[in-house]
Amino acid sequence: MINRGGLHGHVNKNLRDSTPRGLGSNEYPPMKACVQRVRWARVRVNGEIVGEIGPGLLVLLGVAIGDTEEDAQSLAKKILGLRIFEDQEGKMNLSVNEAGGAILVVSQFTLLADCRRGRRPSFTDAAPPDLANTLCNDFVELVRESGLPVATGRFREHMEVELLNDGPVTILLDTEELKTPRRE
Repeated sequence: MINRGGLHGHVNKNLRDSTPRGLGSNEYPPMKACVQRVRWARVRVNGEIVGEIGPGLLVLLGVAIGDTEEDAQSLAKKILGLRIFEDQEGKMNLSVNEAGGAILVVSQFTLLADCRRGRRPSFTDAAPPDLANTLCNDFVELVRESGLPVATGRFREHMEVELLNDGPVTILLDTEELKTPRRE
C-alpha cells in the first residue's frame, strides 16, 4: 500500500510552492518518462540481471525536484492506458495490459538534464535521492496495483539496460504536458 502522507505528500508540495528555481522563477520541471515498447528488456547491476521482462514496456523514469505523488499517479495512469500495442489488424490499439505485457521501470535522473549552458549537463532539477526513490517506488506500486508483472532496476546503482525496441515505438511523456489541453 502506498503511504499517502509523510515526506512525499507534504514536503514536495512545499518545495513546489515556495522554493525558487533559477532567477526568481517558481516553476519546476515535470516528472518525465521515456516509454519504449519492447520485445524484451533487462537491467544488470555488477553483471547480475536484477530486472527482466518479455514483451511490454521499458519505462525510464525521471523524478524532478518538487514532484508529488499526484505526478506519479498521473504518469502511471497515462502509461498504463497508452494504446501502443498492435491489435489483430496491425493498428496500435491495445494497452500493455490488453496485450498481455509487462513493465520494466528504471529510475533515470539524467532525463532531467539541463543542457542550456556549457557542455556539461546540470542535474539540479532532479529530485534529491530520498525523494526520487520514494516517488519511483510509488510509481512502481501504482503500476503493480494494475495487476501487470513489474520488474525494476536498482536505485542509485550503475545499471546496464538492454532492450529490443519493438517498432521502434518510443514515447516521451511529462506530467506538465499531461495537464495541458491538446491543440486543436
